[in-house]
Amino acid sequence: MKYGMILTAGVAVLTGVAVLTGDCAAQAKAPHPGPIQAGEKVAVVSTQYGAVRGYIDDGIYAFKGIPYAKADRFMPPQPPDPWKEVMQTTLYGPQVMQRTAQDWTGQSDANFGFQFSREPMDEHASLVLNVWTKGINDGRQRPVWVWIHGGGYSAGSANQLPFFDGRALANKGDIVVVTVNHRLNVLGYVDLRGLGGKYSESVNLGQQDLVAALKWVHENIKNFGGDPSHVTIDGQSGGGGKVSTLTAMPSAAGLFQRAIVQSGSTLRVGNSEDSKAYGLAFARALGVAPENTQKLNDFTYDELVAASRKASESLRQAGAPPTGMGGMGPTVDGKYIVQNPFDPTPADFSKNVAMMIGSNLHEFAYTNRQIITPQTMDQVKATLTQRYGAENAEKYIKAYQQAYPNDHQPQHILMTNVRTNPLKQAAVKSAQGGAPVYVYLFEWQSPVNDGSLGAAHGMELPFMFNNIAMARTLTGGGEEAYALADKISSYWINFVKTGNPNGAGLPNWPAYTAANGSTLSFDNQVQVKNHHDQALVDLGASLPPVQRLPTAAAR
Repeated sequence: MKYGMILTAGVAVLTGVAVLTGDCAAQAKAPHPGPIQAGEKVAVVSTQYGAVRGYIDDGIYAFKGIPYAKADRFMPPQPPDPWKEVMQTTLYGPQVMQRTAQDWTGQSDANFGFQFSREPMDEHASLVLNVWTKGINDGRQRPVWVWIHGGGYSAGSANQLPFFDGRALANKGDIVVVTVNHRLNVLGYVDLRGLGGKYSESVNLGQQDLVAALKWVHENIKNFGGDPSHVTIDGQSGGGGKVSTLTAMPSAAGLFQRAIVQSGSTLRVGNSEDSKAYGLAFARALGVAPENTQKLNDFTYDELVAASRKASESLRQAGAPPTGMGGMGPTVDGKYIVQNPFDPTPADFSKNVAMMIGSNLHEFAYTNRQIITPQTMDQVKATLTQRYGAENAEKYIKAYQQAYPNDHQPQHILMTNVRTNPLKQAAVKSAQGGAPVYVYLFEWQSPVNDGSLGAAHGMELPFMFNNIAMARTLTGGGEEAYALADKISSYWINFVKTGNPNGAGLPNWPAYTAANGSTLSFDNQVQVKNHHDQALVDLGASLPPVQRLPTAAAR
């Protein structure tokens, strides 16, 4: 939501650990990419299930579309079928079934900026992952970074954006980069336990897929030059929600040691009673009951989607309370997910997982160009009065101006996402007394399209992927973008390597506590802020939400 020709920063050694510096002067734009090497004997690695063949991209080994699991419809994932011949893995595999990719959403500043891929879909061949690494079969044990895409729980893929290419991070940091596809929407999150029988485990299937991918990493990444005991999971938007939820899954415990949540802090997920009720309504819409569940394999994907909508409508008409994600998201089922991820407290088994948590200043700009169109303060006040009433509108404006005194564009007040959930998540994580948590706020504003996206939902992605050159339609590709990407990607790599984002040449990033309120602001000037928006956060927590985050930002 990446890829670049910005190359390395310097390397310094602190307390015996190699960490990357943020020295922008050490950056150099390559005059052209290096050679591609591919062939029958090139980049061959053995896995538990058979050998795979990738290719070498300017010194970095790349493997795309490796099967990590298989699954029948609405069934938990199983290990993939073994293969005898060397499997070619040089192209991205298909994305999982979803509606968004099928529909042309039209010309927009967001679509221009993000340049979403339009990919083929396959229900039975899409549980695949991709790997980038500096070395294979070399006995090295590099830290591993696993990327989980966004798009809510309904859409997206590991290749949904051009800059979701892991080469730049693998090269700069000498880490192993893994990106993952998993089941989504009705195929990944409908709860069919109420049908009984073989469907008694048919819940949180998308999350079960992610655990299967992490198990594949644990069992196979060593031959790709990675350390299976040194894994960081990271996700943005819906991916951040999935990362949050993985910390509450006993089956994932021990499969990762660090976690990053970007614009997707999830404190609570659905409850089992509502989730089961939705699943049964979905089955009724298809004419399926416990005695004829074999029919579930006869429907087309479009028919399943239509039934999911019918189920939502039938429950609404019956006066049932709305279910989280419309019945299409994670739920506390008591086995795979045993508690709400961060409300009231994180799971004990994730106590020693270090975390980074953050959000972007203008999350709501993604789908709302009209909000960033220049407005007067009177226009902004009128909008806020309609939302919250006159008294709260005045308080909101004052709190925003107190938090961001150098922002003189009134319309920015309307597209700011108050950081209630990220700070709650960080506070309970810190209070747990285990591994530290670090909080950031991405404030850098893109100049593209008259600045219409600002620091929008997803704007930070090409920066932490160090892929500005592949995201010029989003970032503009100016020197300021490259300089900030060097710093941000260095923080990310340091965290993946040590559990601490700090390193020589970078502004110090203190761990967060509720007392210090420490937030690292990512802008042309990277700096620490302490409780700078506390009045705005407190006020936002008392007001009704304006809208959901624009989950389409990560497709």
